[in-house]
Amino acid sequence: MFEGKTSFGMSVFNLSNAIMGSGILGLSYAMSNTGIILFLILLTCIACLSCYSVHLLLCSAGVVGIRAYEQLGFRAFGHPGKILAAVIITLHNIGAMSSYLFIVKSELPLVIQAFLGQTSSSDDWFMNGNYLIIIVTVCIILPLTLMKHLGYLGYTSGFSLSCMVFFLSSVIYKRFKIACPLEVFGNYSVNTVVPEDTCTTKFFTINQETAYTIPILAFAFVCHPEVLPIYTELSKRMQNIGNVSILGMFIMYFFTAIFGYLTFYENTEAELLHTYSKVDPLDTLILCVRLAVLVAVTLTVPVVLFPIRRALLQLLFPGRPFHWLRHIIIAMCLLFAVNLLVILVPNIRDIFGITGATTAPSLIFILPGLFYIRIIPTNQEPMTSRPKIQAACFTALGFIFMTMSLTFIGIDWVSGEKRNLGGH
Repeated sequence: MFEGKTSFGMSVFNLSNAIMGSGILGLSYAMSNTGIILFLILLTCIACLSCYSVHLLLCSAGVVGIRAYEQLGFRAFGHPGKILAAVIITLHNIGAMSSYLFIVKSELPLVIQAFLGQTSSSDDWFMNGNYLIIIVTVCIILPLTLMKHLGYLGYTSGFSLSCMVFFLSSVIYKRFKIACPLEVFGNYSVNTVVPEDTCTTKFFTINQETAYTIPILAFAFVCHPEVLPIYTELSKRMQNIGNVSILGMFIMYFFTAIFGYLTFYENTEAELLHTYSKVDPLDTLILCVRLAVLVAVTLTVPVVLFPIRRALLQLLFPGRPFHWLRHIIIAMCLLFAVNLLVILVPNIRDIFGITGATTAPSLIFILPGLFYIRIIPTNQEPMTSRPKIQAACFTALGFIFMTMSLTFIGIDWVSGEKRNLGGH
């Protein structure tokens, strides 16, 4: 499909970029609701399961020589399998694109505010996040999504990865600069009584918000639809690309989560960067980080849009040759839908939670396990063989994850606690 267009390094860049997106901003929040030890256990489990999942996908793809997730679905379950895979990829990537644009919506006004030297937001149109995401979509994202091949986006992937490394470095640096309890800036009361345990490190904790942890982590590790298009040569080599990318992200995720958490403790918000503006809205370093993250997520949207468009083309126009008009119209419709969603959804945690509890377990656990069981011939591996039994358990684990996460998130919504991002 994209043979010969990307090297090993570029493939690692593309896959790492597919893994790492907005999920990184929710990790400190997840840690503040689980404690350091429980978070590390969950992060390790999900990283290892992701590697195993890539292995299952590559084995299935190796047997049938197919490089598209939806086609694997077709080989495993016929037309319904293809439709199911295409729908799940589409929904997941729409969730991912929404979370990226949500960051643009919440961060870009703060950047403009800092450039204008204001400490509080105004009612001007250019400070309205909803207008800003439409402008960014039309001027930057749309032209990039109209490119014909994914391989060339490796350069933007490398750039957005370096932006995230800068973000991580700043989080570590700020940990040693911001005192706890926070000396809150601006219009907050300085005389509020701070609870004694506000600045104590929790190693193991469970509360109502813990329900969002596994979805946030699962959401942070999904890269599975991108594995097959990036799959350039031998499956052995692709497994190495997958392992290197997931290990790299595991390290970045853990450091981001722990340093962010150790800066704000229980005051950590679902979107980490937002918490820094409480300390000083005009902080130059955080302004630069905001800009870097904004550039990174803006450049990642086209990388995420490619698999959705491919899924829709396979579904609606199977076997048709490439056509520019179809290529452009699908991109425009998708971007329109995502913009609408971002304007209507009040909270980034809801996007992380729902996407991470539904489509992420499907892509990481359920579909790779089912594909493996159906595609690997029974004369090669009977149903009672250890690999098939492992794959079946892996699929069952996905269903358990999904049911538990959705149940807990549902309970959290029904109990109607005021889930406010702006302040605690």
